[in-house]
Amino acid sequence: QVQLAESGGGLVQAGGSLRLSCAASGRTLSRLAMGWFRQASGKEREFVAAISRIGGSTNYADSVNGRFTISRDNAKNTVDLQMNSLKPEDTAIYYCAADENAIAFSAPTRISAYDYWGQGTQVTVSS
Repeated sequence: QVQLAESGGGLVQAGGSLRLSCAASGRTLSRLAMGWFRQASGKEREFVAAISRIGGSTNYADSVNGRFTISRDNAKNTVDLQMNSLKPEDTAIYYCAADENAIAFSAPTRISAYDYWGQGTQVTVSS
C-alpha cells in the first residue's frame, strides 16, 4: 500500500505562485510514476502533470504547460508541483496520484492508470 499526503494549497491572487508537495510512504518513490490531477467544483477530475519513475520524463496538460513544473526527489520521497502565473480557472482541489505499474520512462496522463490517490489540497486563485 502507498499512502500519499498533499500539502501547500491555499488562497493566492491571480498571477501569483504556489508550490504543492506530495509525500509518499509505503513504497520507494523510485518505483512509482507520479501525477497531479485537479477537480474544480462541478467538473470532472482532470490531468495536470505527471513524471516518470526514472529518467525525469514529464507530461503536462495544455492548460498548464509553461506555467506549472512537476519534480520529484526520490531521496525524500516527495513530488512537487510548482505553479506560477496562476489564474482563477486553476482553482480546484489538487490530488497527487501514484502508478505502481508504469514502465520506466512513462508519465501517464490517464486517471485510470493510477493506483493510489491522496486526499487532495484546495487551491483557490482570486481575480
